[in-house]
Amino acid sequence: MSRAAVFAAGLAALGLAACQPRPDANFDARVKAYLMAHPEALRAALDNMQAKEEAAQEKAEASDDAKAQAALPALRAALERDPRDFVANPAGKVTVSEFYDYRCPHCINIAPKVVALIREHPDVRFVFKEMPIFGDTSEHAARAALAAKTQGKDYVGLYDAFMSAHPLTDAEIDRIAASKGVDLAAMNAPATQAADAQHLNDISDLFKALGFEGTPGFVVGDTFIRGEDPDALNAAVAADAHRG
Repeated sequence: MSRAAVFAAGLAALGLAACQPRPDANFDARVKAYLMAHPEALRAALDNMQAKEEAAQEKAEASDDAKAQAALPALRAALERDPRDFVANPAGKVTVSEFYDYRCPHCINIAPKVVALIREHPDVRFVFKEMPIFGDTSEHAARAALAAKTQGKDYVGLYDAFMSAHPLTDAEIDRIAASKGVDLAAMNAPATQAADAQHLNDISDLFKALGFEGTPGFVVGDTFIRGEDPDALNAAVAADAHRG
C-alpha cells in the first residue's frame, strides 16, 4: 500500500478526516507514534479501507454487468455467430465465447483449462474471439490464427502452441504457424491483411460494447466472467448446461 494510503489509514485510526488541517508541525510524527503504539488500530483501518475498496469494485462490476446484459441481446449474433471466428465443437449445446491475447499472462494461465474444456466436453461450443491488446506482435499472432481458420488448419493446436511459447516473438509465431501448415504468404497478402484488420476491429468494438476492459473475458450464455477465473467458468458452463 502507498505511503499516502497508510497515512490516510492512520488518520482514520485517529478518527480524523484526511482533509482536516494539521493541528501542528509535528502532526506526522504524532500519527506515526500513535500507530507504532497501537498497530491494531492501523490494521483495523486498513481492513476497513480494503473492504470499502472491494465493495466499490463489486458495485462497479455489477454496474458493468447490468449494462452488458442489456446490450447482449443485440450483440449476441456478433458474439456467437460471426462466421469469421473459429468455433470448436460447433454442434455443442452450451456456447462459450472467449476474448483473449496470446501474450496476456492471465490468458496464458487459463489456456490449458480452455483446451481441456474443449477436448473433454464436446457439448461445449467454444467461440474464439481474437482480441490482441499487447501490440503488433499480439496482432501478428491473431492474424496467424485467423489464417489457420481460413486455411482449415489446426486452430486449437495453434492456440495451445502460441499460449505455451515464452516468449512469443514474431519469428516464433511464423515458425509455429508454418509447422501447423499455415501458408504465410497467403496470410500476409494485402487483401487478407485488410480483411483481418476489419475483423479484429469489429471484435474490439464488441469487446468494448460488452464492457470488457481486459483479457481474458468470457461470456457463457448470459453470464460474464471478467478475468482468469476457471472455477467461475466451469460453474457457468454447468449452469447453462443444466438450464438447457
